[in-house]
Amino acid sequence: MNEGLSLELAATMRVIIVMSGCELATEITRQETVLEIKQRLERLLGFPTFSQSLAVYGLELVDGLDMDDYPCITEGTKIHLTVEAANHPPSNGYSKMRVIVKFPTRKIDVEVDQTETVHSLKEKIHILEGTPIPRMSLFSSGRELEDDFWSLTEYGVRESSEIVVFLKNLSKQRHLPPSRRLSIVVQTSSSLLNAAAIPLEMKDSCTVSDLRQVLLSREILPADDYIFVHKQRLMRGDCSLRWHGVEDGETLYVFRGTVMRGSF
Repeated sequence: MNEGLSLELAATMRVIIVMSGCELATEITRQETVLEIKQRLERLLGFPTFSQSLAVYGLELVDGLDMDDYPCITEGTKIHLTVEAANHPPSNGYSKMRVIVKFPTRKIDVEVDQTETVHSLKEKIHILEGTPIPRMSLFSSGRELEDDFWSLTEYGVRESSEIVVFLKNLSKQRHLPPSRRLSIVVQTSSSLLNAAAIPLEMKDSCTVSDLRQVLLSREILPADDYIFVHKQRLMRGDCSLRWHGVEDGETLYVFRGTVMRGSF
C-alpha cells in the first residue's frame, strides 16, 4: 500500500474545519455526505446549510457526494468553510431540490440548486457518473434543455422531476473537433513537492496516462503511482483530457496513490 493516499480507509477519520483563522476538529465517516456535514455545522455553529460552501485544495465539495467520492480527504485534512452573507433564506424555505436523472439503463438522484443552470447540472452528472459533457443532451417533459442562461426552474423542473439523458455518438472521427493545445496547471498535494503548481501544455487528445508519463519523464514527480482529479472527479488513465471535459486554463490535482474501488 502506498504511503500517500489509500482509498481503503478506516470507518471514521478526524478532519479540521477551517474558517476565518479558526479551526474545529470533528469526526466524520467515509459514507457521510457533504450535505450531512453542512447540517452538522449548522447545528454546531448556527450557519444555515444553504449559506455554506466547503472546499478542499481549492475544490468545492458537492452536496450530493459522500466522502468516498473524495479520496483527497483523509485523516487530518483541512476542509475550508466559507459562509455567504444572506439576510434571509429562499422564499419557500428551501434552496435545494432533488431531481431524477434517467439514463438508458438506470436512474440516479441528483441534488441541485433551484437557480442552477442546465450546464451546471451537466457538470454534476459528469462528476457523479463520468459522462463527458459534450455527449449529453438533457430532456424534461419532452423538451430539450438548452445550455443557456435559463435556470432549471425556468424550464419547469421541480422537485422529483425526471431529466432524461440522451448520449450523442462522438466515436466517429469526423464528428470530433481537431486536437488543440491546452494550458493547464497540475497542482500537487502537500505531501508532494510542498503543494507545487506546475504549468503544462498538453494536447486535449492526450490521455491521463500520457500526462503522468510527461511528469515522470521530466522528473517533475518521483516514480510512483498517482491519481488525478478534475472537478472533484477521479480521472481515468486511458481517457483523454477532452473526454474528461478539461478546458484551457483549468487545474488538475494529483495525489500519490492507486484506485482500489472496483466501481471506478
